[in-house]
Amino acid sequence: MGVFERVARPAILAVGRSDGIRRAAEGLPVTRHVVHRFVPGETVASALDSVAQLRNSARLVSIDYLGEDVTDVDAANATVDAYLGLLDALDNRGEPAATVRPLEVSLKLSALGQALPRDGEKIALENAHTICERAQRAGAWVTVDAEDHTTTDSTLSIVRDLRTEFHWLGTVLQSYLKRTQSDCEEFAASGARIRLCKGAYDEPASVAYREREDVTDSYLRCLRVLMVGDGYPMVASHDPEIITAVPAMARESGRGVDDFEYQMLYGIRDAEQRRLAGEGNHVRVYVPFGTQWYGYFVRRLAERPANLKFFLRALAERRHR
Repeated sequence: MGVFERVARPAILAVGRSDGIRRAAEGLPVTRHVVHRFVPGETVASALDSVAQLRNSARLVSIDYLGEDVTDVDAANATVDAYLGLLDALDNRGEPAATVRPLEVSLKLSALGQALPRDGEKIALENAHTICERAQRAGAWVTVDAEDHTTTDSTLSIVRDLRTEFHWLGTVLQSYLKRTQSDCEEFAASGARIRLCKGAYDEPASVAYREREDVTDSYLRCLRVLMVGDGYPMVASHDPEIITAVPAMARESGRGVDDFEYQMLYGIRDAEQRRLAGEGNHVRVYVPFGTQWYGYFVRRLAERPANLKFFLRALAERRHR
């Protein structure tokens, strides 16, 4: 990790935890305009517009209704309702059935009540179950997102419970956590869909690799475990080193193009997404939408200095118009 990244990343993530800065940023029209690079809109209609464009270019989608760390049951219920409305809209698209489902929604369990002080894990499980039932009727997949390391045990416990009924349910594992290779071994053996990403939270060295090279090395080790396992690996990375390593790893493990997929975020490396899809690979784009975009956006800035430089340059250009 370079000096800029080492210093900037914790500072940017700290900004993400400031309610005052969040309120100021959300109130600036110029900020909201630039945010659309990564978050295409705030409504289901805007999300569906992006879905249509991506599907027309042979890409798959995973849609995330933004929000996390809800503090009351009503907010968790509102999130469930939003997902049910989204899945109703996706069901009406009439996508044909396929082994690899082209439509997926991504859930954060903290948005479904996981952190509530009373029965939070039970509430999140029940809410996720409701969404999975509706997704199954709509012919869509569900993947449970990862959050900071303090939630990992609870999240994976809920995922194990849900997979007894919804075997197609996926979850996210983060290669910067030192525990992740072991988690990959468990879930690969059980045949799970696993989205492997590097990780976007500021985790302590006691539980996470802090240097970029160590995170990448861990990613490649974990990906190899998933490739030789019985599940469905989802390679969630924009890193050229990782993307370059995938074809040989897939060949060595006997996987064809239907046996794994690439995943990238909306607004990042669009040309590379198109290139991979044009070569016949499954490429899924993570499309976030909603009004609670601030935390997601700050993590995108913290992940790569290029994103922060883009944001500052775009702000300067907008202000001088």
